[in-house]
Amino acid sequence: MTLPRPASPDGADRAFQVDLRGLVDLLSHHLYSSPRVYLRELLQNAVDALTARRRLEPDAPEGAFGIRLFADGSVVRVEDDGVGLSEADVHTFLATIGRSSKRADGIAEQRGDFIGQFGIGLLSCFLVADEIHVLSRSARTPDAPAVEWRGHGDGSYSVRILPASARPRPGTTVTLTPRSDTGEWTRPDQVHALGRHFGSLLRHPVTFSDGTAGAPTVSVNPEPAPWARTYPTPGSRSRALAAYGEEVFGFAPLDTIELDLPAVGLKGIACVLPEAVPAGRRHGHRVHVKGMLLSEQADEILPEWAFFVRCVIDAESLRPTASRESLYEDDTLAAVRDALAERLREWIARAAASDPELLGRFLQAHHLAVKSLAVHDDEILRLLLPWLPFETTDGHTTLDEFARTHRTVLVTSSVEEFRQVAAIASAAGLGVVNGGYTYDRELVHRLPEIRPEASVADLDPATLTAHLDPVDRETELAASAYLALARDALAVFDCDVALRTFHPASAPALLVDSREARHERTRSQLAREQEGGLWGDILGALRQEAPRAQLILNQLNPLVRTAVAIDEPELARTSAEALYGQAALLSRRPLRPAESSLINRSFLDLLAHALRKDS
Repeated sequence: MTLPRPASPDGADRAFQVDLRGLVDLLSHHLYSSPRVYLRELLQNAVDALTARRRLEPDAPEGAFGIRLFADGSVVRVEDDGVGLSEADVHTFLATIGRSSKRADGIAEQRGDFIGQFGIGLLSCFLVADEIHVLSRSARTPDAPAVEWRGHGDGSYSVRILPASARPRPGTTVTLTPRSDTGEWTRPDQVHALGRHFGSLLRHPVTFSDGTAGAPTVSVNPEPAPWARTYPTPGSRSRALAAYGEEVFGFAPLDTIELDLPAVGLKGIACVLPEAVPAGRRHGHRVHVKGMLLSEQADEILPEWAFFVRCVIDAESLRPTASRESLYEDDTLAAVRDALAERLREWIARAAASDPELLGRFLQAHHLAVKSLAVHDDEILRLLLPWLPFETTDGHTTLDEFARTHRTVLVTSSVEEFRQVAAIASAAGLGVVNGGYTYDRELVHRLPEIRPEASVADLDPATLTAHLDPVDRETELAASAYLALARDALAVFDCDVALRTFHPASAPALLVDSREARHERTRSQLAREQEGGLWGDILGALRQEAPRAQLILNQLNPLVRTAVAIDEPELARTSAEALYGQAALLSRRPLRPAESSLINRSFLDLLAHALRKDS
């Protein structure tokens, strides 16, 4: 806040006039996520004051300086034993918006020791109160007087010099008189809860009292961070870290990974989620800076592929944004993100090398995350590709087991292609992997890097049809008339018809048709429709012989044997259409409108024929 200057002659400098209520409204709607941050800002200022006091008196005993919270429903008070403010400090820092006390007295070059960076934290108190009362006494000057500052929501303030007896010890007390509409943030139980929420890992002692007669003063942060404690055994340490992770996140971790980056003063844990999460869904991480909670949703601390963990960290050198609710994207954060990613890779490698049971549970839940990592990380690929589960014609199994059974591994390009051929390929002894899921096809093709004796190839429809047994010449001649009618009926779908024998015998027909072939036929059809135009000329220049789908009828199936013997042309055509429709449904690919119409029509025609026959 600055007092307005008198009007000055034209051309002379004038001071900005600040509408404090408008500025507070701006802070509440665009800078801070909630009015509750007022207590974090007061705690933060108190911690920075204690840091400056400790530098002024380095020989003071541990725990000599602390922070005390008080709330009784009528006032909220935060008191610290910090460095305090002189009268000049009060006029300079409390009466000027945007100026930080951390810039004074040579502190600017040592700001890394302080949490606050922006000097507007005290304004956050106007989110819950119309009056802020500050009583402070500087520790820098012996026998310094006490200074009282009162700020009001209308932008006015007053300063009084009081005798030292008004505050016998150096430090600062900030007292708020809450507005009636902010009770949810200033009730005694809420102030205590917010104190624990923001300050549970602070290194200075913080206590709370509600002023009730006989009520004890309670510690807000009774214990240091769990990773900073001493434990009798490694097992008890692991259990304590897991219990802390469960307390913070609400789930029992599959495992906990200790994080320690001395270069930036970072310590903490990563908790491995016990269940799978959707691919790409990023969880927020709990980030403290110098013990003060900064954010519970800091997803920028880890790379996108690490969505299988949630972290609690405390760092010294990470830089908060202006709102102090997220991290500033700079080179330090990028380096921290890379280093934490490497810690996660090391944990995966250790599990692969020494704890197969843990690795199995981890991969069962998070194989997609590991697959996304393995695509770009050769070391993880080498370690884990043989362990990763894939959908195959032998069921869900690892590539290592599958490659032992099938010297040549065939991989489909889509889920629908795999569904279409799986049963028949399995019966024919072919080893096929479903490559339609994210990352799977690319990873299967890299199997020879791990097992040089393995051969991998994309599944070609010709490969599958080559493993289907031809029928004898006499049978094919007897069925030739039916096959001709069937080809004519299905010509509209660019589909050929053939008769083979294959297992399982329960499958009447197999529709061999790749997505690429369907796209090529669609392009060719569009070119024909656009013949003569510019677009038609362009498509015509790209035109090649469109691959045809193939409906392969199974001579081992009783229904097919009956169908090929039909001597009524219309019924033969209808049965061929019905077999095509059933095979298209079994392929589980999206049906074209014409195919849906064919399925309905052929069903009704067969039903009508059966009714006429019965009558």
